[in-house]
Amino acid sequence: MSQSPQDQALQQTALHALHVELGAEMVPFAGYDMPVRYPMGIMAEHLHCREKAALFDVSHMGQFNLAGDDAVAELEKLVPGDINSLKTGRMRYSLLLNEQGGILDDLMITRGAKDLFIVVNAACKDADEAHMRAHLAGDTRLTKLDDRALLALQGPQAANMMGQYDAKLAKMPFMSGMQASLDGLDCFVSRCGYTGEDGYEISVANDQAEDLARALLAFDDVEPVGLGARDTLRLEAGLCLYGSDIDTNTTPIEASLTWTIGKRRKIEKDFPGAGPIMDQLFDGPSRLRVGIRPDGRAPARAHTEILDLDGNIIGEITSGGYGPTVGGPVAMGYVDAAFANDGTEVGLNIRNKVHKAHIAPMPFIKKGWK
Repeated sequence: MSQSPQDQALQQTALHALHVELGAEMVPFAGYDMPVRYPMGIMAEHLHCREKAALFDVSHMGQFNLAGDDAVAELEKLVPGDINSLKTGRMRYSLLLNEQGGILDDLMITRGAKDLFIVVNAACKDADEAHMRAHLAGDTRLTKLDDRALLALQGPQAANMMGQYDAKLAKMPFMSGMQASLDGLDCFVSRCGYTGEDGYEISVANDQAEDLARALLAFDDVEPVGLGARDTLRLEAGLCLYGSDIDTNTTPIEASLTWTIGKRRKIEKDFPGAGPIMDQLFDGPSRLRVGIRPDGRAPARAHTEILDLDGNIIGEITSGGYGPTVGGPVAMGYVDAAFANDGTEVGLNIRNKVHKAHIAPMPFIKKGWK
């Protein structure tokens, strides 16, 4: 069967052949041909991650190295996080902002001995690279790591497995990174993830990625998991998906991500969009991202209208669906600030029928990270 021009245009990760071998259903995602599910199915994959360990291919994400004497100061010109206070080997979640305070992307930053390791979203990585190159000055050098794959091992058993390679990996703190040898392969290992579980992300050379993936899958408690379960896992954990829950029209304050703005940065007010953001921090935003629990069994998908008890539109769902661990529908979205308190009763316009729901705290599950 010949491929369509659209299929031919899709990029492939270093693990593409392995996905096909394992029977994955492949779909276009952020310009890549990616596995959405494997034969065990999204529900089983989701629960396996919560109970044991799941292996994800996240090689479509953008990996960068930022080096130079002024690398930290230069990066702080683009994000609101306190990167200067990061100790070597520690990592921080932060945001690339525009001058209006809108979120260009969210990213992970790890401080090395002489450089910074940065991971950004797949759909934004080209724009992020252009943005950073346009604003970084001095001797700061940005290198795109196209020769490296990225694997994520997530779940309560992940530490036990990583500890069999190196005891230090099982003991490393959450939100930290270190160089390690896995089966003789040189890797950069971060203890972090996007599922609400304890876990790791492993950066490895493209030509060694399949060997590493096969070694990890050889553990009895590890199964391959696709994008479908990755989405339900992050939704239950209350984690934002860029382009759905946060975007250039959303500020960190509105997105309930105020904690990403470092104390020193609030005082110095020297990050992009500091004016509008500090105004919102002082006066309060007009809307807020909140968790939502439908009272019935009907899931509320993205773009579902959120109503007050009089039927007025007060917001919109940005992510929603069935939460396998929760055992019912969960969602997040934006509501007028007056309705953002936990327990507030709201309505959801699902297929022109109003369903009862209430504002609920996130995450919807007990977090598994240490």
